[in-house]
Amino acid sequence: MAGNSILLAALSVLSACQQSYFALQVGKARSKYKVTPPAVSGSPEFERIFRAQQNCVEFYPIFMITLWMAGWYFNQVHQTSLVYIYVRHQYFWGYSEAAKKKVRNTQALITGFRLSLGLLALLTVLGTPGIASSFLYEYLDFSVAKKLRHF
Repeated sequence: MAGNSILLAALSVLSACQQSYFALQVGKARSKYKVTPPAVSGSPEFERIFRAQQNCVEFYPIFMITLWMAGWYFNQVHQTSLVYIYVRHQYFWGYSEAAKKKVRNTQALITGFRLSLGLLALLTVLGTPGIASSFLYEYLDFSVAKKLRHF
């Protein structure tokens, strides 16, 4: 379990660094497009970068909860979490650069968004049986693993 916690912590730090990177990109865009804080509107290019970062921030708590929930019970979620972090990176840059290209590649954005939602759902589905099993064992003295061994 301790090794599992170290990997979860490492993924948490990696995702926090990603969030910091996105925030830094918003700061650079503020300077480049002359949008002073606390304003959140300005050129379309700035607004897309800002909105991409906000979209990532909105999903970050959900990712952290599902990461730890699923990762506590299943060792295999680390790969899923890395894919999620990669997909969010691709989503951020796809959303941000659509303004530069003057083309709205909405299909790619929707695919990235749906894929990230699917990965969050997968993490939730993986964590739920572990939580249920632990709850049953801790509070009702019912071991799912023992019952399954009898079959």
